[in-house]
Amino acid sequence: MAARPTMKDVAQAAGVSLMTVSRVVNGDRGVSAQTTARVAQAVARLGYQRNDNASHLRRKAQTTRTIGLVVDDLANPFYATLARAVEDEAYRRGYLVLVSSTNDDPRREREVVLAFSARQVDGLIVVPTAGTHSLLKAQMAQGMPVVCADRPARGLGADTVTVDNRDATRRAVIHLLDHRHRRIAYLGDQREIWTLRERFAGYQEALRGHGVEPDPGLVRHGLRSRDEAAQAVAELMRQPDPPTALFSSNDLITIGAIDGLGAPLPGVALVGFDDFPLADRLPRPVTVVSQDPATIGGTAAQLLFSRIDGYRAPPRSVVLMTRFIVRGSGEIAPP
Repeated sequence: MAARPTMKDVAQAAGVSLMTVSRVVNGDRGVSAQTTARVAQAVARLGYQRNDNASHLRRKAQTTRTIGLVVDDLANPFYATLARAVEDEAYRRGYLVLVSSTNDDPRREREVVLAFSARQVDGLIVVPTAGTHSLLKAQMAQGMPVVCADRPARGLGADTVTVDNRDATRRAVIHLLDHRHRRIAYLGDQREIWTLRERFAGYQEALRGHGVEPDPGLVRHGLRSRDEAAQAVAELMRQPDPPTALFSSNDLITIGAIDGLGAPLPGVALVGFDDFPLADRLPRPVTVVSQDPATIGGTAAQLLFSRIDGYRAPPRSVVLMTRFIVRGSGEIAPP
């Protein structure tokens, strides 16, 4: 059997001193971001893993009673609600939550994780970007508990809390098909995001399952704001043969779609993924796939605190239920 990599091996691979590796592994301040990244890459490449029992004893002795929360966009109501649920769970245990947004930028995610690690947080809850997550792997190898919320991280092997995005979208689009729509547009965020890949796959499966080949001219990816979604919908509706129905892949895009259509909705059906405030109070209340960000955040926090308290079993995957709420906008018949 190959010898287990040691801290000395990491130091040689990274071209730094043993003391520098020790400082990075223990989350000490004063090490540059570039050096920390080099050590983290060496840790990931060698598969270095310190003794969990020793790590646990050290962390119990040096706990900071803080955790880090890394989300896509805290301005999004979905993530704001998720963050509040994490904060509530932490407060009950006497912990403080540090929160930061990545805007789904892997470089920014890396900077945030490094900053939280430098502050010696006791654990991380992350809405992962579409990157490789080598730094998160390195943090876990050093004994940092990590939980993924809303999306899994490819190859990370961390506890994860998600919903069944593909099946929920498939059922939502079938609802539009059952109301005789065949030209159903898809409005999506960045396609590289796991949740969006799953939702787009559900959209395609629903159409093909009913003998409708997806029309690329009705698909819009990369919508990162309400304004971008409104512009996309306005452009779709100017087509010679416009869609008779829209499926929007998150709450901000749904709100933008309403802006683009105008209220009340002018004879175009709309179903959105994610509920949002006042969706049931609009002149044409919006039919939605509703997931509960508070439950996602609260569950992720519970998993994280169990790891902080010493739980060492294999990674857990929790898949939560969604609800389909019929309100009227998804039941508009095509012309």
